[in-house]
Amino acid sequence: MATGEVRLEVPAAPEFLRISRIMAAGVASRVGFTLDEVEDLRIAIDEVCFSLVGARGRTGTISLRYLLEDHQLSVEGTGRFSDGLGNEPVVSALSNQILAAVVDECELSAGAEGPQFRLVKRHRSA
Repeated sequence: MATGEVRLEVPAAPEFLRISRIMAAGVASRVGFTLDEVEDLRIAIDEVCFSLVGARGRTGTISLRYLLEDHQLSVEGTGRFSDGLGNEPVVSALSNQILAAVVDECELSAGAEGPQFRLVKRHRSA
């Protein structure tokens, strides 16, 4: 499996979150993840990005780093917002259950620059 890093920055609006899912799917499938693993990752990206921006979006951007490591893909994201709404990601109980089912690790927190997350999806057929 290849190693490396891909970066993406998108406006913090729900209509742009699709780009972050497409990038995750492209990177994961490129390095040999199965269709089910790719779909799990897409679902996880959608859940965490939505928890950062909400249904109406926020003023600012979300920066994502897709980190390819041996037999896993880690995705780190940071929201950089100028709307004064705070840095704490809001995750519903249902979203927490979904994330627990589709990724191997998930951390969400309030960071220095804004809300942040880290997801890890391991390649099962490794």
